[in-house]
Amino acid sequence: MMTAELPIGQFRASLQGHVLEPHDVEYQIARSVYNGMIDKCPALIARCAGEADVIASVNFAREHGLLLAIKGGGHNGAGLGVCQEGLVIDLSLMKNIEVKPNERTVRVQGGCLLRELDAATHAHGLAVPTGINGTTGVAGLTLGGGLGYLTRQCGLTIDNLLEADIVLANGRLVKASANENADLFWAIRGGGGNFGVVTSFLFRAHPISTVVAGPMLWDMADARDVLHWYRMFIKEAPDTLNGWFAFLTVPPGPPFPEELHLKKMCGIVWCYSGPVGEAESVFEPIRRFKKPVLEMLGPMPVPVMQGMFDALYPPGLQWYWKGDYVNELSDEAIELHLKHGEALPSMLSTMHLYPIDGVASRVSNESTAWGYRQATWAMVIAGVDPDPANKDAITNWARDYWQDLHPYSAGGSYINFMMEEGEDRVKATYGDNYPRLAGIKAKYDPGNLFRVNQNIRPQAG
Repeated sequence: MMTAELPIGQFRASLQGHVLEPHDVEYQIARSVYNGMIDKCPALIARCAGEADVIASVNFAREHGLLLAIKGGGHNGAGLGVCQEGLVIDLSLMKNIEVKPNERTVRVQGGCLLRELDAATHAHGLAVPTGINGTTGVAGLTLGGGLGYLTRQCGLTIDNLLEADIVLANGRLVKASANENADLFWAIRGGGGNFGVVTSFLFRAHPISTVVAGPMLWDMADARDVLHWYRMFIKEAPDTLNGWFAFLTVPPGPPFPEELHLKKMCGIVWCYSGPVGEAESVFEPIRRFKKPVLEMLGPMPVPVMQGMFDALYPPGLQWYWKGDYVNELSDEAIELHLKHGEALPSMLSTMHLYPIDGVASRVSNESTAWGYRQATWAMVIAGVDPDPANKDAITNWARDYWQDLHPYSAGGSYINFMMEEGEDRVKATYGDNYPRLAGIKAKYDPGNLFRVNQNIRPQAG
């Protein structure tokens, strides 16, 4: 249907929020997402003020056959929070957060960012395990699983999800929990945005306020030794210690010393969440293994840790992501990592290995839709640059890197690290859980209204 044929005035009048069209002043900002490489122009953007607006928007899209995208934080690498010539449900006005410190729970609306969640919980000495950037949206991170600084300590974000309010494809608002719509609750814990629009999440929070965190950096010439040591150390580390490995280029400014500016290095970003007084004994064997060239560890509030790299990676940069789950770092795989890590194509391009072991690994693959609990790491290769002219260089580097390392992977990928890679990659990511997910999709979204995502097709009847 052509936009001119849509009853836009009637739709606009039905919302407490507002509807944006391409001629509106706010439209260009509203259609933008974190990845500056994405340039999609929806026909309409519904900035929803509450659940009633979401229901009206879902019904409007379904009744008029519109392609529908859901934008929470807009952080998704593939730009799946926006669509071309369809309707975007924008949740950015829905930011209510309610902390119940005595119950150690927090209810969060779908438009909140991690930094907003962290600020609210930190005021009560609590934290929800989430990701590594304060600019990330709570909704997208959670529905994809939720990997971050506290994964080894507290599990994935979905392991701390108690319930969710969801608007289904038929416009009904339902609750999903262990006791209500349990099949839907299972599916949204890792199944992405395939099953509806989550308007609010209820999380379990943990009494974590101050952590000892920060990076240790080593010369690239030491990367082989660091990876050989790290692959064993992290598996045996206490649950209170997390550390993700990275290849990086040192930014040319404070707090980094001038002699390291623009130098390619390897590093591990640590987060210790145990008693601050015991941190030295935890980090002593790391320093004994190999003294870092630069150490920036220190006690810090959880929100500071969460936003450590936000200034370095503001919204609007060009991004190309590739990812895989990894069980083991073989000697052969390490050599390939070194080859590509030494060839970082831009200052902001990087490769990270995020641990999945510890508490997260003690949940069975069948307990949630997220089905790679046996993996040790989620790898992400990110080509990043502010200049669109470098799009091909960062994309080709990331693809070549991934192509070489993929044979050493566990098969699937963390969906939040995937671009638009097709049905086979989605099936590989969910493995044995895919048929069950397809069945639940057929029950709650038989027409595949929610398909602007890492799509799970409804099981044929």
